[in-house]
Amino acid sequence: MNFPILSSLILLPIVGALFLFFTKDKEGNNLTAKYVALFTTVVNFLISIYLWISFDQSTSSFQFVEDRVWIEGFINYKVGVDGISILFIILTTFITPICIISVNNSVKNRLRDFLIAILIMESFMIGVFCALDLVVFYLFFEAGLIPMFLIIGIWGGARRVYSAFKFFLYTLLGSVLMLVAIISIYWITGTTDVVQLYEIGIDVKYQNLLWLAFFSSFAVKTPMWPVHTWLPDAHVEAPTAGSVLLAAILLKMAGYGFIRFSLGLFPIASEVFTPLIYTLSVIAIIFTSLIALMQEDMKKLIAYSSVAHMGFVTLGIFTLQQQGIEGSIIQMISHGLVSAALFLTVGVVYDRMHSRLISTYGGLVSVIPKYSILFMLFALASLGLPGTSGFIGEFLILMGAFKDNFLVAVIASIGVILGAAYMLWLYKRVVFGKLINEDLKKILDLNRSEYFILSCLAAPILFFGFYPDPLINTIEVSVTDLINMHNSNIASK
Repeated sequence: MNFPILSSLILLPIVGALFLFFTKDKEGNNLTAKYVALFTTVVNFLISIYLWISFDQSTSSFQFVEDRVWIEGFINYKVGVDGISILFIILTTFITPICIISVNNSVKNRLRDFLIAILIMESFMIGVFCALDLVVFYLFFEAGLIPMFLIIGIWGGARRVYSAFKFFLYTLLGSVLMLVAIISIYWITGTTDVVQLYEIGIDVKYQNLLWLAFFSSFAVKTPMWPVHTWLPDAHVEAPTAGSVLLAAILLKMAGYGFIRFSLGLFPIASEVFTPLIYTLSVIAIIFTSLIALMQEDMKKLIAYSSVAHMGFVTLGIFTLQQQGIEGSIIQMISHGLVSAALFLTVGVVYDRMHSRLISTYGGLVSVIPKYSILFMLFALASLGLPGTSGFIGEFLILMGAFKDNFLVAVIASIGVILGAAYMLWLYKRVVFGKLINEDLKKILDLNRSEYFILSCLAAPILFFGFYPDPLINTIEVSVTDLINMHNSNIASK
């Protein structure tokens, strides 16, 4: 294909953002900004679907590759996709228009600027999943911090400035070591091209330090215990659309980084540090699930559940089993859909009652039945009920874990029980019980836009729960090749 489809995916949201920047609505009328942003993101989603349809699932090679000299003799602008990265691009382009529609009720001031930030962020996130050069990956990876920092700091809640700076400093400090590691890789090998690095390999004596440098960045972004504390604050203060992007896509960038770089470039070090990952993952699954049980703020509870779910993801990746890695990718896609839906359901009642406290609610099932049914579906998907996408990922991860380490798998399985406990406990207190709060009797059920976006998320959650083949078929060959490459590197050393 001669058409630069990946560059188009990356650049189109920036073009939309520039258009918004140079056009102004009449005072108080933001319709043009909304329509431009929505049109841009929907077109990008359609392009990504075409990309998926055109993708050859029978090969693990990178496809739609674009390679241009950027800085002579040092950096090439190189992008491409394989079976692993293409699903994250589709997730990004699917979630972004949903965020645009959701701002109808949640963002009241400077909407045009807010939409510009979201569009720019979409470009950077797509760039992360396309990048086939370490420097290009790093630039996109870090650039995504800026629009999210602004989204939290300008449109967030009462403690927005504190939360924005905490988010920025945590994630930036972790990434400084990754930059040093990328420069070191260039000195050692003479290239930052990911495909070339896969072929030539990195000397074993450097792998441990380089792996730790990349880990310092990915662990914070995932986030893994104990560097997860920025996430609940960021979620609580962020506007609904910001929370959706943060949970659905930003957290997945680190999981993708573990697969693409930690396993791909440092196979020996990955074996060495697998016990460390297992330990931190199990602690995250159990510890943050227990913390989630104690929360009185709905957003904070869902934020801690995200840490627990990402604990399953890191556990599955480092099992180095086919089922474990495939399960982790499907879990990330599923969590992207489910966490987005859960934050949007919280946003629905917050826009009406201006409270995220669980104690404010109760008895909603008798007042807003449509909302209650969809909330139930998303809560059950979060706890991994069979028939939802959440089950497929967790089941495969635990299968991979049982193959690799029986004890770790047994302990991680407790997290499934705890996940059911905190999600059902949340649903029971919010939806069932007596309708004590008189203000709730006047609350309105879902409007058309809310019903539309929640239904758009419910459909793939159910579809992939019953029929995960499109996801598995896309990633299977790439995951098999990754494991074979990893095993051959281990054997040769």
